[in-house]
Amino acid sequence: MANSSGQDIVSDLPQSIIEIILTKLPIRDAVRTSILSSRWRYKWATLTQLVFDDNCVSQFNDRTATENKLVKFITRFLFLHEGPIHKFTLSTYYLQSSPDIDQWLLFLSRKGIKELVLEVGEDEWFRAPSCLFACLKLTSLELLRCELDPPPEFRGFSCLKYLNLQQVLVAPEVIENLISGCPLLESLTLSYFDSLALTVRAPNLKYLKLEGEFKDICLEYTPLLVVISVAMYMTDDKTEHFEQSSGCNFDKFLGGVPCLEKLTGQIYFTKYMSIGYELGKVPLTYDHLKLIQLYQVSFEDMKEILVVLRLILSSPNLQELQISSSSNAIAASEASDLNFWETDCPTGFTLKKLKTVKMSDLSGVPHEMEFLKFLLKNSPVLEVMSILPGIYVSCGKLNVVIELLRFRRASAKAEIIFIRDQM
Repeated sequence: MANSSGQDIVSDLPQSIIEIILTKLPIRDAVRTSILSSRWRYKWATLTQLVFDDNCVSQFNDRTATENKLVKFITRFLFLHEGPIHKFTLSTYYLQSSPDIDQWLLFLSRKGIKELVLEVGEDEWFRAPSCLFACLKLTSLELLRCELDPPPEFRGFSCLKYLNLQQVLVAPEVIENLISGCPLLESLTLSYFDSLALTVRAPNLKYLKLEGEFKDICLEYTPLLVVISVAMYMTDDKTEHFEQSSGCNFDKFLGGVPCLEKLTGQIYFTKYMSIGYELGKVPLTYDHLKLIQLYQVSFEDMKEILVVLRLILSSPNLQELQISSSSNAIAASEASDLNFWETDCPTGFTLKKLKTVKMSDLSGVPHEMEFLKFLLKNSPVLEVMSILPGIYVSCGKLNVVIELLRFRRASAKAEIIFIRDQM
């Protein structure tokens, strides 16, 4: 490409600009830049960040043909590559367990790979080869749908800071040893695990996301955690196991996270946290906790209510509270312990920083209403409380929710917003 004076603009681009252009292109197009000029030829072979997906090759109706073409493309690319490879992403539906993938990982282990993402196939799990555990310079590892079985001599990834495992088949003790063998680990995601009892020891961990059927969770040593998100997907038989847990789940999970800033608890979280807990002296104050999000809290279960109260009372700098209810309207309306709010509920404190409350899926049952009264009465700087009733709330219950407008408020400027979009 030349300008009016005949100068080849493309060939004369600075090396740094050429590298930026190549990194922004899909890898298939990056290879095609060789035809632009002799100066561009094989520039793609020095890329340090490689992303291979199903768009790297033309797709055929014959899956085997597409798979073979993709394997040849990646193999040839790596054969011609020069210099280090810092990041390698393989995300493809077509490839399953393959000796070619094993060879690629062996190649990467000798290239100083730092970031690795593997998402292979959908019909079967990919078994990670032993050479994966020779990539000792890894700082980021993301594995989806694979079997993980480190060799006996593996002692961990000493440089790893980010670990994301989704639908990974692995023994519980292997997971725990892997985590504890990554002393610099800052971010951990474990998704879609089945019946996992997990103990986490990670002195530098800051971000934790857990999704799956967990039998037990113990954050034994995580002093720097700032963000936690937990979704516990349980069948009825797994839920029965909760009641058999020993000790206080609240203390095992949140007893050692003094730096916590944001907590998100999805389905069954408050149920799990309520096992073994009774309202009493609060052993830990969450001075940095500013946002609490709790989903599907059962307001007919007094123990779950106590968990919510403990979190609030332990968070003097809480600014925003979001709760969705999953109360059984019939059971909750027949609650026999409503005198708790008058006789046993903690008094003599204020939620000095709480400005925003968002309550959703409310049924208007007594414990829900008492909880809202409690918040309004003890939040002197509250600005907004939004209320979204459940989609099956009857007119009678709706009138009860509207009674909120008459509740006494500690904040003169507190606005109650009643959302009826789902009605």
